[in-house]
Amino acid sequence: MKKDFKGWNKQKSDIDDSAPRPFFREGEVWWCSLGANIGFEMDGKNEIFERPVFILKKFNNETCLVLPTTSQSKSGRFYYPYMSNGKKFAINLSQVRLLDVKRLRRRAYVLSQKQHSEIKTKFISLLE
Repeated sequence: MKKDFKGWNKQKSDIDDSAPRPFFREGEVWWCSLGANIGFEMDGKNEIFERPVFILKKFNNETCLVLPTTSQSKSGRFYYPYMSNGKKFAINLSQVRLLDVKRLRRRAYVLSQKQHSEIKTKFISLLE
């Protein structure tokens, strides 16, 4: 499938020019414009190139560290499987990204403090 890099560049420019920075917290899952990316990097979907991401770390009101999610059933050391609203999801721990919060579109839901802690622990274990 051919990727729409031109469409993403236009969308990225629009985000940079006009998107407000929303209020957000660690542990939340947000729809985020991740873009059209290279190779095996997780892409956003639809006309605004978005997908849900988990807010792993808030550095300030402008930047955060996120982990993309997938609705595909995944397990293993690079994934954190979980349920939300009766559906299975997985957080991809290997595709961590720092991003400007202008990319955040809307909050989807919040994971529990216990889940947030487990995700951090599992992510940190990948670095060892």
